[in-house]
Amino acid sequence: MAETLSSDAAASGAQDVYVPSKKDIRLVIGASSLGTIFEWYDFFIYGTLAAIIGRTFFPSDNATLEVLLVWAGFAVGFGFRPLGAILFGFLGDRLGRKYTFLVTVTLMGIATAGVGMIPSAETIGIAAPIIIIFFRVLQGLALGGEYGGAAIYVSEHAPPEKRGFYTSFIQASVVGGFVLSLIVVLSSKALMSDATWNDWGWRVPFLLSLVLLGISLWMRLMLSESPVFQAMKAEGTIASNPFKESFTYPGNIKRLAVALFGIAAGLTVIWYTAMFSGLSFLRGPMRVEDTTAEILVGVAAALGMGFFILFGWLSDKVGRKKPIVYGYVLTLLLLFPCFWLMGSVANPDLEAVKEKAPITISGSDCEYSPFAELQATDCGKTISYFTTKGLPYTLNEEDGAGSEVLVTIGMQSLANPSDTELDNAIAEAGYDFTPIVPTPGAMAGIIFALLVLSGLSGATYGSVAALLAEMFPPRIRYSSMSIPYHIGTGYFGGFLPFIASYIIAKTGDPYAGLWYTMAVVAMAFVVTAFGLKETLNANEWDD
Repeated sequence: MAETLSSDAAASGAQDVYVPSKKDIRLVIGASSLGTIFEWYDFFIYGTLAAIIGRTFFPSDNATLEVLLVWAGFAVGFGFRPLGAILFGFLGDRLGRKYTFLVTVTLMGIATAGVGMIPSAETIGIAAPIIIIFFRVLQGLALGGEYGGAAIYVSEHAPPEKRGFYTSFIQASVVGGFVLSLIVVLSSKALMSDATWNDWGWRVPFLLSLVLLGISLWMRLMLSESPVFQAMKAEGTIASNPFKESFTYPGNIKRLAVALFGIAAGLTVIWYTAMFSGLSFLRGPMRVEDTTAEILVGVAAALGMGFFILFGWLSDKVGRKKPIVYGYVLTLLLLFPCFWLMGSVANPDLEAVKEKAPITISGSDCEYSPFAELQATDCGKTISYFTTKGLPYTLNEEDGAGSEVLVTIGMQSLANPSDTELDNAIAEAGYDFTPIVPTPGAMAGIIFALLVLSGLSGATYGSVAALLAEMFPPRIRYSSMSIPYHIGTGYFGGFLPFIASYIIAKTGDPYAGLWYTMAVVAMAFVVTAFGLKETLNANEWDD
């Protein structure tokens, strides 16, 4: 339902409901967006520093397992977002939008700073990963309440004809948090020696969260409560149990399902694939030097923020549904080509060697588990070797009880090779693991591919705050919007790096993880195309 502020106030019968001026709306957008940037910075800094977190808190002799444990910890935070959505959605619908997201930003800041204070696993053992998981849980709870609060707060201040445009700044702020995390990391690294950075300097971006928390609280304390909530409070129509009503309000079950499977799931996997999978792809299989990869992704993300504003504005003209549906279709068509483009230009010498000297593993009992410290069979150990190196391979698993493992690298074949023999063979074949800095032309190609993905993210994400706010009635809006959004983003999106890394480890194909994104986007397209009703200029909910 697309209601105006004046109609909400009039319906309440309240005479003293605050009506924001243009200056007030600018403050609302600025404070809400800045707080969202800070909060997502806190959440994404973990992913940005995944490699250091892995060796500090999840050390393992199996490099693949170390990566999976880091991304599992990343996913834990997302896994608890729905619980945060339920808790803070209830408070937001009962106590108000403003004070609820003051609590969430405080919780997030404290939890993030806490990560920067945890001693390493080498110092306190198993307690280190347990504590970091605890802080990830707190971060997930906080974020579960933050997005819905900020998005609803802005949407309930915005006139209907500009709601998509105004709320698009909240969507862009999510990307802003990722960009800020990269800027802080790169700046901190530039001001320190490598030894200092790896020893304790990496903790600075986490501790900086306390400064960001102070700024965010200062700005948000200047805000007034949402006019829509004030009107409901004056009339006495605040929901007594918004969580329960979210599932009993007529027609709301369908809206919740569409919001979850059609909106939240699809838009999230597109953006996380563009940013996190893109960064992992460049730093991992493509062997792009870490800082260079971070700068490239950061530049693309910063430039791509404009797409979120553009499509938010466009949704006020053409509707909320069309950009999302078209964005899904284009993602299904362009996702693999974008990554193929990055792969072809980022490290062409490595790609040429892969073509000239492909790797084939033949043997029986080739069971491989990325979660095992030590593989049970010789064939599994060989697969683990190539997975750890990030090298693609083709597996020819043979029937029979024979234990011989045959590895073919180009024209050279090795029977039951040791790690040393494999090291020599891949070096002779021309495989070079030295991190590279792409040429300027290649950098332009990488940024272009990432910008295409950012454009797809903007199309599917830019108008979502306005769309979700318009889908649900004001009395249960915070809960009804937050629950499906954070289940969709938390589980479909939050587990993406983990699932994609697992698929790549099992298949040996650096592009195989993209199939997870394709499957989720295909599902989201079907649900949105056939289940979502346009909300722009709608006057009532249709069951």
